[in-house]
Amino acid sequence: MKTVKHLLQEKGHTVVAIGPDDSVFNAMQKMAADNIGALLVMKDEKLVGILTERDFSRKSYLLDKPVKDTQVKEIMTRQVAYVDLNNTNEDCMALITEMRVRHLPVLDDGKVIGLLSIGDLVKDAISQHQFVINQLERYIYDTREI
Repeated sequence: MKTVKHLLQEKGHTVVAIGPDDSVFNAMQKMAADNIGALLVMKDEKLVGILTERDFSRKSYLLDKPVKDTQVKEIMTRQVAYVDLNNTNEDCMALITEMRVRHLPVLDDGKVIGLLSIGDLVKDAISQHQFVINQLERYIYDTREI
C-alpha cells in the first residue's frame, strides 16, 4: 500500500488556505472558484483549523448573521485530524472513517505540505485493486496456455 509521501508525489502539494479573520463569504467564493470542499485555515503558516462545506452548512446559520460579516474562525473546525508522510492509504482511510472527516492535511515537522481528500484515497485504492485484478487475469491467462 502506498504512503502519503507517494500519494502526494502523484497528486501534488497544492494547498488552498484562508486566514481565520477572513470572511466566510470570501471562503465560500474561494471554494467555488477552485471547485473544492475545504480550505485549510492558516495563521502565519501555522495550521489553526479547517473550514469545510459541512462547517458552513451546519454552523453558519446558527450565528444568525450575514456570511459577509462572519469570520472563518467563528465556524471553522479547530481540532484537525492530520497525517504525516509515513502514513499509508490504509491509515488515512481508517482515520477518515474514525473521525468522520473528508479531508486530511499532511504535516511534515509541523509544516503543512499537502492535503488529501477521501476522493484521493478512494481513487488510489481503486487503482491498487485494478492492478491486482489485472495481474490475476494475466496469471490465469498465462497458466491456461501451459
